[in-house]
Amino acid sequence: MAETQGAPSGQGGVGRSTSKTVPVLNQLNLVVRDIDAALAFYRRLGLEIPDGTVWRTASGAHHVEVAMPNGFHLEFDSRELARRYNAGFVEPPAEGSRGVIGFALPSRDAVDERYAQLTAAGYAARQPPYDTFWGARYAVVEDPDGNHVGLMSPSDPARKSRPPAI
Repeated sequence: MAETQGAPSGQGGVGRSTSKTVPVLNQLNLVVRDIDAALAFYRRLGLEIPDGTVWRTASGAHHVEVAMPNGFHLEFDSRELARRYNAGFVEPPAEGSRGVIGFALPSRDAVDERYAQLTAAGYAARQPPYDTFWGARYAVVEDPDGNHVGLMSPSDPARKSRPPAI
């Protein structure tokens, strides 16, 4: 049986959608404990988030959408709001996740500078800046909800090296 490109070995594309419509990833919605704490982190990271874009009620801040320059939308919702629009919402057993929310920065120096700014402001360091085998400068910090946030420079082909033996 011929394998479908990109399918795990032995899967052969079984269970793959037969629809011709390709889904487009255009939004990441983070459900957070405290929107104001999350916004402080992401503003310090460098995102422009005007106060007027935050939806607030008498009980506090509940939603904000950040349109990124590339058309992607990063949204933050309160847990209270998430319970209203997602019947399956369950409180996380612990903060954070296994994923990394990645942000591109324009240079290697920008990665070092932004990492230093965020950690100096008290945000947890998870991976100090280093030169990766794929040629980029990369670092990871933790947002107030425990999400890992990656900071990465463009890859420099002259700095690529052999991948680690794993």
